[in-house]
Amino acid sequence: MSDIAKDKAARLLKKRGSIISLGSHDVKPRGSFSKTKDSVSTVSYIDEPGHHDEIQSPAILMENTYQIGPAKRFPVASVNNILKDVLTSYLQEEKYEAELCRQMTKTISEVIKARVKDLMIPRYKIIVLIYIGQLNDQSMRVGSRCIWDPANDTFSSYSFKNSSLFALANVYGVYYE
Repeated sequence: MSDIAKDKAARLLKKRGSIISLGSHDVKPRGSFSKTKDSVSTVSYIDEPGHHDEIQSPAILMENTYQIGPAKRFPVASVNNILKDVLTSYLQEEKYEAELCRQMTKTISEVIKARVKDLMIPRYKIIVLIYIGQLNDQSMRVGSRCIWDPANDTFSSYSFKNSSLFALANVYGVYYE
């Protein structure tokens, strides 16, 4: 590459906001080739480094609500009815297949979560866990642990069985202060 072409390329790239490095053209590549190649590398940038560090967004101030407990309690009976309705409608006639049950757990958990959120329970985080397994002569125990406020936090659970599978649905309502 000639010096005039290098200067022209450097000026064009400098106008566009790029840094150019025109490498040596006398370097021979590895291998059996004896031809020489010119190497050109570019690095683009939008603004000068450190320019955006000076501008800080204003801090958002939130006011306290001074609400220590929930205005509306978590409706365990209504959530139990939702669990029973959804599990029965989705799994009543199903046979156990591993791939189908994997997809069904995702679908059922999303449906239950949406229906519980439709109850409009303020300031509660909703956690839905679904377990589906093949029904053979086995037993299964499910345990869960978390930091819990027994005065405000609660859960709802429902188990379902048909001829080939079992399902367990847990919905946790955790009060968010």
